[in-house]
Amino acid sequence: MVVLSQPALDQFSLIQTCPYSTSLFNNIPSIDLSSPNANALTVEACQGFGFFKVTNHGVPLEFMTNLESEAIKFFNLPRCEKDKALGYGNRRIGPNGDVGWVEYLLLSASPKLIHQKNPESFRNALNDYVSSVKRVASKVLKLIAQGLRVEPRNAFSHLLKHQKSDSLFRINHYPPCPEPLQQLISGQNVVGFGEHTDPQLISVLRSNNISGLEICLMSGGCCSSDSVGSGSGSGSGRDGIRGGDCTWVSVPPDDDSLFISVGDCLQVMTNGRFKSVRHRVSANNLNSRISMIYFGGPPLDTKIAPLPQLMEEGEESLYQEFTWEDYKKSAYNSKLGDNRLGFFQKSSGQ
Repeated sequence: MVVLSQPALDQFSLIQTCPYSTSLFNNIPSIDLSSPNANALTVEACQGFGFFKVTNHGVPLEFMTNLESEAIKFFNLPRCEKDKALGYGNRRIGPNGDVGWVEYLLLSASPKLIHQKNPESFRNALNDYVSSVKRVASKVLKLIAQGLRVEPRNAFSHLLKHQKSDSLFRINHYPPCPEPLQQLISGQNVVGFGEHTDPQLISVLRSNNISGLEICLMSGGCCSSDSVGSGSGSGSGRDGIRGGDCTWVSVPPDDDSLFISVGDCLQVMTNGRFKSVRHRVSANNLNSRISMIYFGGPPLDTKIAPLPQLMEEGEESLYQEFTWEDYKKSAYNSKLGDNRLGFFQKSSGQ
């Protein structure tokens, strides 16, 4: 029996749990961006999973390892020093009560803001990596347009390249979860970052070689944000932990590849042909996990609606038109796991 003192219990007061799974899902689509059929494979992955990894992405290994090293140095600072940093957060995720076993830096992806706010070595590493990964996001969006036969080819990517693009960059640090806490919640995983979809157009993630990322597979193998509810119920599925219609599976780590997630806005712009993937992170009791995510967002005044070129004759929009600013405010006022697109879905006959 593990007995914790009150100070120790206070340390763990901001935690959430989810069912435990050891199953690795080895069927994540992998796309070589230099392949001549990368456009078709990218569209297929966006339709079937909303999540895939890319190789031959062009981001130098040096850029990835330099930023990871700088991030580790930052997160090893005393808490009082980290609290002074712009964009630093610990345990609390957003303003609506969501918590996780995580500390993080959340920054604008604007080069000007990166230049102004960080020590030189960190700043240089950020600029090198963010500039490179932004090019990857833009290339993937161009491949999507090409695969969907959308003209112009920059129909999606120009939103990231716009000088007012509202893109973010996040570095998450998931420290090892203490053994007393693991024993206290036997049979459950401590949530590092709770389940959610990304609200932007596209996300590009790279992490060190530590597992923890999990995605929600819907029936038929697809990942979907249309599933309303927590998705974290008990009961076992063949590939992982099943909750409602959702089966949670663990993504095998790969620190050489970049992982791509479809965001809510891209789901709307394709009128639901693509699905934004629900995902979460479970804490690890042995190793620290570092993840770096670029969230490619459009300018605030961009109107988000299905592209007319994709609409078949007689097809109606599944969503009410909104601006990115509208959606961003709605997401900020919701819980992490809420079905944010539900507020903008049209009812039948509307």
